[in-house]
Amino acid sequence: MADVMNVGVNLEAFSQAINAIQALRSSVTRVFDSLKDGMKNKETLEGREKVFITEFQDNLQSVNRDLNELERLSTLVGRPSESHPLHNSGLLSLDPVQDKTPLYSQLLQAYKWSNKLQYHAGLASSLLNQQSLKRSANQIGTSAKRRPKVQPSTLALPIQYVDDVISRIGRMFPDLSIELFRPNGTSAVLLLDIWSKSNYQAFQKVTDHATTALLHYQLPQMPDVVVRSFMTWLRSYIKLFQTPCQRCGKYLQEGLPPTWRDFRTLEAFHDTCRQ
Repeated sequence: MADVMNVGVNLEAFSQAINAIQALRSSVTRVFDSLKDGMKNKETLEGREKVFITEFQDNLQSVNRDLNELERLSTLVGRPSESHPLHNSGLLSLDPVQDKTPLYSQLLQAYKWSNKLQYHAGLASSLLNQQSLKRSANQIGTSAKRRPKVQPSTLALPIQYVDDVISRIGRMFPDLSIELFRPNGTSAVLLLDIWSKSNYQAFQKVTDHATTALLHYQLPQMPDVVVRSFMTWLRSYIKLFQTPCQRCGKYLQEGLPPTWRDFRTLEAFHDTCRQ
């Protein structure tokens, strides 16, 4: 408890400073209210001017008094201690050879990357669960009244099965570089750069379309089909600058190639032409 309270700050002065800030805000509000109301409640012009000037001066003196009190308390508050208890992880920053073994900075980057991955995975999971009733394979040939309600489920596939699926997909698309690794034990992750943004508008649009495709290709009962379908769709961009738009027949429109690929036919379209 002593380590938590030892922050280099006078808590009593800090509490008084908060009250002083509230008092300063109130006095400033009274100044603006006085300006807003103007001269009123007196019959003669001379009387209205006198009352207005007197009240305005009193309000300004209150602002000056509250401001001086806040400045006085700010000198008593003190500064928080710059040394935060990092426990054993704080010793990592004492490495004298940062350029050779930057373990501490790498751990910080890994922690940020893990938080971002968990956040985006949660968003994707909620969106996919909302669309599960529309794209479930159980709906084929089933009437709307007898359609069973699909409950959200988590897939737990064997490691060997995942390795075999990715291996087959890699043989199907030899021109695509696919790397599988497991940073947290059994959970498999395909090596994709999902954080850095391209400097070119054409590839930014392709990234947006790929995000849409990830939400479209969703079939919990057949995950290997989903991955294979998405990779087939992604591979259609291999001739991004060599395929004309299927509607206008142009290779470029406003300086951009047809960046949209149809999910079923894989035909190329400009953004404005596919609508």
